Amino acid sequence: MGMGLGAGDRLVVASHNPGKVREIRDLLAPYNIETISAADLALPEPEETGTSFAANAELKALASATASGLPALADDSGLEVEALGGAPGIYSARWAGESKDFAVAMERVERELAEKGARSPQDRRANFICALTLALPDGRCDTFEGKVFGSLVWPPRGMRGFGYDPIFLPDGRDVTFGEMEPDEKHAISHRARAFELFIAACFSCG
Repeated sequence: MGMGLGAGDRLVVASHNPGKVREIRDLLAPYNIETISAADLALPEPEETGTSFAANAELKALASATASGLPALADDSGLEVEALGGAPGIYSARWAGESKDFAVAMERVERELAEKGARSPQDRRANFICALTLALPDGRCDTFEGKVFGSLVWPPRGMRGFGYDPIFLPDGRDVTFGEMEPDEKHAISHRARAFELFIAACFSCG
């Protein structure tokens, strides 16, 4: 597709979420890519009207690439809870309300799980999903998806990460994403898995 990136390129991170921008910057650091956030450029946040993570990521990436004239990388990610039929899903951020208070969102997840009598780890299965889209100013884009599976704990544990991280216990670990060192989370997260696919597809060798 000719979507390659190389050292020294500038890339807009199409997000106004500081936690997400920080994670993407960390993941891009080894590739010598200069990142600027949509917030740094005062780009407007497009309304997320897509019906899937991929559609929302494409919408955000294309809006930033078109407005800035630079390649843009957007991420749309969320929590899918099996017992809740995949909710909150693409509405993960909306569950946090206007104030983006994820304590409120986590309490809602817990309340709805309690209403379903979901108490055992098996009843509380969940996954994070990330759709990562690279868009070019000419309108071309490519999307990569990653998932990480686990179960939900209560009460929330840890102050690291962001969003629903304090209640998500990934399979095979005894600490939540909210308790993990950033490097440990980056090694296994949904965002890291989508990133691996993006790096393999978009970075020119050598």
